[in-house]
Amino acid sequence: MDRYARWNALLEMLTEDGRVSVEEAADRLAVSHATIRRDFDQLAQQQMITRTRGGAVASGVSYDLPLRYKTAKHSAEKQRIGAAAAALVTPGMVVALNGGTTTTEVARALAVRPELTGHVDDAQLTVVTNALNIANELLVRSRMKIVVTGGIVRPQSFELVGPLGSAVLGEVTFDIALLGADAIDVRLGAAAHHEGEAGMNALMVARARRVVIIADSSKLGAHAFARICAIERVDTLVTDNGAGPDRIAEFEAAGVHVICA
Repeated sequence: MDRYARWNALLEMLTEDGRVSVEEAADRLAVSHATIRRDFDQLAQQQMITRTRGGAVASGVSYDLPLRYKTAKHSAEKQRIGAAAAALVTPGMVVALNGGTTTTEVARALAVRPELTGHVDDAQLTVVTNALNIANELLVRSRMKIVVTGGIVRPQSFELVGPLGSAVLGEVTFDIALLGADAIDVRLGAAAHHEGEAGMNALMVARARRVVIIADSSKLGAHAFARICAIERVDTLVTDNGAGPDRIAEFEAAGVHVICA
């Protein structure tokens, strides 16, 4: 396991447990205590964690780790979800796409579909996104028409938020909005941890004919700080086959079409 893989694993441990000792981390990752101490020191220097005597504790941003430090947790599921969500897109559509690890897989799946690409002046697909990494994924792999909203960049997610982006979103409409969410619940709707991201996503919802929420099964029934939209506004939920039948039935009873990838 290389250094960055260890850092990812350590950050995930802290996200889940809040506190990890050097001994516990060394045992779980099968490396020396000295290696873990160096890793903790380097992560603390980047203000990702708080160093303690004998270990480390999660910092205040532990619930919302920067995208570049997130592991490929549920990676296989997210790739399947991404492919299933991308399959909902047809040539000629205008698509809204927000940021996140799962929507990155959607962008990658869209980029390899030759029927969706064309010359810039004759694009077979227009994608509007507030995520810089999503725009980059599409630009380097395809010839779609890419529109990026304005705004202030959040380093945690590479998403643009704020009134500059709101002005752009207020002037466009979408055939479909493919939106990742930190949580989705039949009573509380779809939500994000950060209010700025939720606000941008809510504008995408308001401007879309069809709303698709993309979330792995660990996010179903979960809660997050800021609401994106009510469940009544969600047309389709794309998730993985880890979602139990009872949970799927709840969403279907609420009028949401569920696709399990």
